[in-house]
Amino acid sequence: MSLALCACATQSPPPAGSTGTPPSTAIVPATALLPPIPQPPERPVAPASVTDPMLPQAQRIDAFVDYTAKTYGVPAQVIRDELAQAQFLQRTVDIISRPAEAVRPWSAYRPIFLNDARIAGGIGFYQQNRADLDRIAAQSGVPAEYIVAIIGVETNYGSNTGSYRVLDALYSLAFGYPKRAPFFAGELAQLFALGQDEHIDVSTLMGSYAGAMGMGQFMPSSYRLWGRDGDGDGKRDLISDKDDVFASIANYFVVHGWQRGGPVVARATRDANAVDFVPDSIDPVYPLALLAQRGYHPQSGEPVPADAAQGATLITLDGDAGKEYWLGYRNFYVITRYNHSPMYAMAVQQLAQAIRTGSGGP
Repeated sequence: MSLALCACATQSPPPAGSTGTPPSTAIVPATALLPPIPQPPERPVAPASVTDPMLPQAQRIDAFVDYTAKTYGVPAQVIRDELAQAQFLQRTVDIISRPAEAVRPWSAYRPIFLNDARIAGGIGFYQQNRADLDRIAAQSGVPAEYIVAIIGVETNYGSNTGSYRVLDALYSLAFGYPKRAPFFAGELAQLFALGQDEHIDVSTLMGSYAGAMGMGQFMPSSYRLWGRDGDGDGKRDLISDKDDVFASIANYFVVHGWQRGGPVVARATRDANAVDFVPDSIDPVYPLALLAQRGYHPQSGEPVPADAAQGATLITLDGDAGKEYWLGYRNFYVITRYNHSPMYAMAVQQLAQAIRTGSGGP
């Protein structure tokens, strides 16, 4: 589960298609590209006075208290009292700072999430919660099977939501991991703001080594910015309220550009004389006509966008039978906003389809 328990965009994006394909020899002029999918503003990060490793830690902590109090209106003494309880966990720093795990090919990555147990678990979870999932899907335009698949990939349907105290994980990464201290100190500040907003004792929250929480593994900023009250009880509980979790995952997709009824991916064919092509990003900015000129076409019967002006990106995966070529559309890109790996998004896509089929859907 360490592959998944750090969601809601805690990772830096790898190059799209970075799955063993040789560097591109096909140059695409910038003028031929479509605009990227509009995204919400970047989440706030902490200032240098909090994150500069050359400053003494005590000084950085004082600056953090001042920054958090002024930015979010949390009483300074409340912040100091909570920080006094925080424990530095070297393990969290070691996990996140060690060299990335050897890149698994798709043929090895896929069985982790596309297996009988995970699919059966998703079908059962969907059936148990179908009324609420279908209601939220109708409201948001995000199909229920994708909400279930996210939960399945992230936490195996809630059975593994993390064993680290969120306060400790974020404190350790904010003050012990300079490379990403601005992000994690920003998330630590957001944790205190979340506690104040939702009347939560932040010292009780448990999550991943990166500070992600609940079935959907939301970081504190994601919780505050995009969490939703799914059952109308006036609270946003992404730890134990399934309706809120479902609504929040759907809203995360919506704010990042999900297109109701739009396609996600299409299996592609490659012309025999096509040149290897690795896009510069996962953004679906390549017109389908341009990809066709490069030798990549949707297979017969695969979905294409209703709007011809929409584009795609090329995803190349190392499958059991060799190279697989896929066209990732707008909604595929949106899934990668949850975790920037194309293989992650493909696992969510295929798990969602298996759950839909197994649940009697089209």
